[in-house]
Amino acid sequence: MSNIARHVAIIMDGNGRWATERGLKRVKGHERGAETVRTVTTFASNHPEIEVLTLYAFSTENWRRPKMEVDFLMRLLDNYLKNETKTYIKHQIRFETIGDLSRFSSALQRRIAAVKEETKGFKRLTQVLALNYGSQDEIARAAAQLCRSGEAISVETLGRRIESARFGPVDILIRTGGDQRLSNFLLWQSAYAELFFTPTLWPDFDPDELETIIAEFKTRTRRFGGI
Repeated sequence: MSNIARHVAIIMDGNGRWATERGLKRVKGHERGAETVRTVTTFASNHPEIEVLTLYAFSTENWRRPKMEVDFLMRLLDNYLKNETKTYIKHQIRFETIGDLSRFSSALQRRIAAVKEETKGFKRLTQVLALNYGSQDEIARAAAQLCRSGEAISVETLGRRIESARFGPVDILIRTGGDQRLSNFLLWQSAYAELFFTPTLWPDFDPDELETIIAEFKTRTRRFGGI
């Protein structure tokens, strides 16, 4: 049976380097990267197999960046959601998030909640943005919930508590930008994901490259620990 690319997850790396290579400020790379998010998400919404697209938008470690850049990223996210709601509606895309949103401003939390509410009935694609997300933090929070409830900790019970588990296991995990590491992204859900690392910087990533990756994914043998 052919592999099905149901859940695609992407570590969107390379915005800053893309801008630096062109003599631009790093924020210009983030702006261009947001355009790529739109393009790739729209492509995924029309793909016959992809049901979930999870994008690593802001990690728990990204708060260490200069305050000016972090503030810009928060404004960019707010503007993206405001402007892209029409894209979600046009292409029947449900918007979801994973991560601890409590550190974001009240206004941004309201924006996120509003877009989720407006798109909750759509079924063509679920786009999940990982926001203030770290897989280790996610697993720790799930374990803490089990401890508070008095429930025994096991693979099964922990798997039910992990926030990203509701979107199912990752089939394809892509990292753009040339680095070959997972950077604390979906460690639990990617236990048997097929990994792809591309030197393409995120602003230059396009549907053609994603299609090429999916084609290679189809050729791989997925044993899931078996023979």
